[in-house]
Amino acid sequence: MSAVVLAVFPDYEVANRVRMDLFEDGFPTDRIDLVAAREPGRAAVEPAASRHDQFVKYFSSLLTAAEEREYPERFAEKLDEGAAAITIHPRGPVETSRAQEIVAQGHPTAVALHEIENQPWEHAAARQSKPWVSHLWVENHSHAHCIYCALFERDLPEPE
Repeated sequence: MSAVVLAVFPDYEVANRVRMDLFEDGFPTDRIDLVAAREPGRAAVEPAASRHDQFVKYFSSLLTAAEEREYPERFAEKLDEGAAAITIHPRGPVETSRAQEIVAQGHPTAVALHEIENQPWEHAAARQSKPWVSHLWVENHSHAHCIYCALFERDLPEPE
C-alpha cells in the first residue's frame, strides 16, 4: 500500500477548497480524492448495500494497519453527518510535507496518516523542492522557429 494522508473536514465546501488548493499546488488529480455524501467519488465503486458501507469499505482499503481499524467506521459516520474527506497519495517526503501543510490550513476535524514514514519505492517527486530540470542548460544553435522544426530541420528545405 502506498502512503496516504486522509483528512476529514466539517463540510463539503471546505474539503472542496482544500482539494483545489492541492491541485493548484501541483498535485495531480489522480492522487487527490474527495469523498462526501453528495459526491461519493471512488467510494461509489465499492460494492455494498448502503452508502455508509461503501464509505467504510473505501476507508478500510486505505487504512490497513492494525492500529487504524477503528478509523473507517468513525470516518464513515462523519460523512453520514455531512462531513467530507480528502485523500491524498503523496510521493516522497516533499509532497508528504506539502500535503500536510495544505490540509492543516483547512482545519480538519480528523487526520489519518498511513505509511508516510515508509515510502521506499515512491520517488516520482524530487527529494528537494527545486525541480531537477532547472539544472539543465539548453543552448539553441538552430535557425528553426519551433522545437518541432528544430528536431526535423535536416529534412526541411533551405530558406530562399
